[in-house]
Amino acid sequence: MDNLTSQAQLRLEQVNLFTRLNSNQQGYPILQDISFEVISGERIAIVGPSGAGKTSLLRLINRLSEPTNGKIYLENQEYSQIPVIQLRQEITLVLQESKLLGMTVLQALTYPLVLRGLPKQTIQQRIDCWTEQLHIPNEWLGRTEVQLSAGQRQLVAIARALVIQPKVILLDEPTSALDAGTATHLIQVLTQLSQTHQTTILMVNHQLDLAQMFSTRLLYLQQSRLLANQTASKIDWLNLQNSLMQAEAQATEEWS
Repeated sequence: MDNLTSQAQLRLEQVNLFTRLNSNQQGYPILQDISFEVISGERIAIVGPSGAGKTSLLRLINRLSEPTNGKIYLENQEYSQIPVIQLRQEITLVLQESKLLGMTVLQALTYPLVLRGLPKQTIQQRIDCWTEQLHIPNEWLGRTEVQLSAGQRQLVAIARALVIQPKVILLDEPTSALDAGTATHLIQVLTQLSQTHQTTILMVNHQLDLAQMFSTRLLYLQQSRLLANQTASKIDWLNLQNSLMQAEAQATEEWS
């Protein structure tokens, strides 16, 4: 076993995900032959054109989807050996459009901590900490989902993940509804979190300027395959932008 594998917090080995036509027949590929490793505290940007499989990859890591074949490991333990509830306590997914399920903001932030049996003082400390860091004002706490803008809902969903303090956070386009200033501040908060607490973060993001600011490593997906796995400091970001634009144009042409 090489040194990286021995340190790997997450490991995917030849993972494939296909649509199902029926119980005996697989359809088209969503992800093909995906293999990579992530060590604790890394900040991974996942980029690629629409339809490349980026969100599907996050869903696999959170076990909302099961691979057609291949294996996924958390700290050298194969996913099938980890109870789903235990795994999701350590790996939290924030989808691009998250719901508060009829709760107020305060209730949504409190609920997962109550389920974990945390004392009231700890719950309050965590909520105070993350609402302050994410610049969520007190007047939001009594609001429900319909009283929040898309950007406000997105920020609250991220706060709900952060109060849990998972080992791994998966973010699907977390800045898509945020203004530029709020998006930049969020990236700074997440970067500080990973540096201070060794929290591992995998983020899908179309905004390459934010991906560059955030990431220690980049995964590039196209046509369901992992085409690049590079240290962020070695990436030609301008060339990557051009490649993405060409791939998006090609994907649009194929869909049409």
